[in-house]
Amino acid sequence: MNKIFEVPLYPYARHADQDAQPPARHKVVVVGAGPVGLAAAIDLAQSGVPVVVLDDNDKVSFGSRAICFAKRTLEIADRLGVGHAMADKGEEWNVGKVFFGDRKVYDFNLLPEDGHQFPAFVNLQQYYIEEYLVDRVRALRDEGAPIEIRGKNRVTHVEDLGGHVALTVDTPDGAYQLETEWLIACDGAGSPLRAQMGLDFVGRVFEDNFLIADVVMEADFPTERWFWFDPPFNKGQSALLHKQPDGVWRIDLQLGWDIDKEAEKRPENVIPRLKAMLGEDVQFELEWVSIYTFQCRRMEKFRHGRVIFAGDSAHQVSPFGARGANSGLQDTDNLIWKLKLVLDGVADESLLESYNAERIAAADENILNSSRSTDFITPKSDMSRIFRDAVLDLSEHHSFARPLVNSGRLSLPSVYDGSRLNSADRLPGAPARTRPGAPCPDVPLEGGYLLPQLAPGFTLLAINAEVPDGFEEAGVFVPALRLDGEASASLAERYLGEASSAVYLIRPDQHVATRMDHFDPAHFHAALRRAIGKE
Repeated sequence: MNKIFEVPLYPYARHADQDAQPPARHKVVVVGAGPVGLAAAIDLAQSGVPVVVLDDNDKVSFGSRAICFAKRTLEIADRLGVGHAMADKGEEWNVGKVFFGDRKVYDFNLLPEDGHQFPAFVNLQQYYIEEYLVDRVRALRDEGAPIEIRGKNRVTHVEDLGGHVALTVDTPDGAYQLETEWLIACDGAGSPLRAQMGLDFVGRVFEDNFLIADVVMEADFPTERWFWFDPPFNKGQSALLHKQPDGVWRIDLQLGWDIDKEAEKRPENVIPRLKAMLGEDVQFELEWVSIYTFQCRRMEKFRHGRVIFAGDSAHQVSPFGARGANSGLQDTDNLIWKLKLVLDGVADESLLESYNAERIAAADENILNSSRSTDFITPKSDMSRIFRDAVLDLSEHHSFARPLVNSGRLSLPSVYDGSRLNSADRLPGAPARTRPGAPCPDVPLEGGYLLPQLAPGFTLLAINAEVPDGFEEAGVFVPALRLDGEASASLAERYLGEASSAVYLIRPDQHVATRMDHFDPAHFHAALRRAIGKE
């Protein structure tokens, strides 16, 4: 077993809060020290907001768990200080291949264009990401940032009292009381906080089970995503193969519905399945084995008063498509800048309802895509299977059939079309990919890339347009970033289209709020007010 699972990263230490009377009160408490909870806490601390992370564990999560991290996640992680560590350690891939039986029917490239700082995906064990994020927490603390993480602190009771949230926290030294102005619940799919508040998911549970095996072996498979429908080594089912760092390979094997899960996880049952896939002569070791059931569900609301849910505690999708952890980091990316504006008194609490609206729409998009993938991968009727198999046969020779093949529509950032924070699009002929609500695509610039040059708050991006050094509205200052004479082919294709100049108002989460061909003070002041919930 990997030693990383045995070493406490944030061991329990008694804190003065455990003896405080009345209970200590904090600005923000995050429950859960997985990638989503740690990302939320780091984002808050980098913004100067004091935050405490509570976790019932003191180590990284056991097993690889989430492994596929998308380009947008790497861009978010870069702003948190861990993006390059993830990219450097991870196995980079853009190409996927789909097999039907024993033959390849087609392949695809998720990032065919150049000019991006990060690849379409990297494969990296979740425990490495948690380690990098904890290291970042320590670095921020050393720099004086208001952040701390407490291991072996299990929240056993939560109560929203209107003006604050009261918590009961159990520790090896007994329970203590704690208060917080805002609570962010990132405590996973089984969320004890969600259960304590009497809340639940709505959605579908699919009648199928998959075996996950993380296998340590030397193999010459390329760093690509390989997916099989009806392979000879798992007849009538499906399989998936991914490469991870350190010679670890992720293998998913469809098992069916009516199985004994505990029996299927035993090495004497797992190893023959893997040998059938890899060959009798391949030497390997099992690092981690689990079984999961497809679920596509979410909470009806993500915000409940002063308790806000993010990541798997708020929504679940089946893992094909890598939409779980990736969407969780997009949750925090959407939430934290809004919460800071509320804490600073700049925005009303109603701004947080836009987190509810935007991220529920994103969750619904993920659930729709994940449900369609699951229905294609695991057809539930003879007619559905005949249709699927015909599509796979056609896709080998006919390009029109390939978009119908669904081995998991891979994670893309959501576009917040129709968000009440958007203002009118006033840039005729501009690319749809940078319309209001869309995330900003990266672009190579002289000496670097665009996204790292955007301000941590709002940014006024001007391309071949006259703009002031910045402007202020409702207590928010927006600095300008000018790109004069830098309209490269990539910049023009992604931000100008048929226009010769453009001015963009970009939100702190790097989504577009509005755009036009010149700086109109009245329009941009109104757009900023709308983006912070003042209109």
